[in-house]
Parts: sequence; C-alpha cells; structure tokens
Amino acid sequence: MIRAAGTDVVTDADFDTRVLGADLPVLVEFTADWCGPCHQLAPVLSAVAKEETERLTVAQIDVDTNPETAVRYNVLSMPTLMLFHRGQVITSLVGARSGRQLRRELADALTGERG
Repeated sequence: MIRAAGTDVVTDADFDTRVLGADLPVLVEFTADWCGPCHQLAPVLSAVAKEETERLTVAQIDVDTNPETAVRYNVLSMPTLMLFHRGQVITSLVGARSGRQLRRELADALTGERG
C-alpha cells in the first residue's frame, strides 16, 4: 500500500475502535498496492491530512490484507473514500479526484452532517 504522509493505517482488527469510535470524523481510503488511481490520490490525501488536522483524521486501509472491512462496507472499487462520523458513513466517494474536488465534497458532507 502506498501510504499517504500524515495518514493513519487501520486494519480489520482496529477499524471499529480507531474509525467508528473516533471523536473526529475519519476519512478512510480503501486502497491496494496494485491500484494506480490510489497512487495518484496519495499526495491529495497527504495534503488534506495536513490541512484538516483540527476537523478530521485521514486513514487508509489495504483491502488485500484487510478484506473483512471492505466486505462489510461493500467496497468494490479502489480507491473508495468513506467519511465516517459517530460510527456512521456520512458520504462515500469512488475514484481518484483533485484536491479541490475532494475538499469541496468533504466540506459539503461535513456541513450537511452537522447541520
């Protein structure tokens, strides 16, 4: 798995505690080593993780070594990004995207969830 700087790596074993039980919203990238678009998304996730430390946590989970969580959330394509808050999926996004697009989608999801 290409690890985006500033992100947490979660596993099947600790997903419930570190993602579903987190105080802040958690943006999770479901990723795999073989996924080209995941490699393209890594710098975007690094930038978001660095910029949004007060508002959310960014995490990654490798679907090949952690298949249980991918199956539980019906993840069929990589990259899939899911924003979790208070144990619930707030939004799900499939595919690589620009930093500007991801920031806009996150802002919309966080505003809608809080409002």
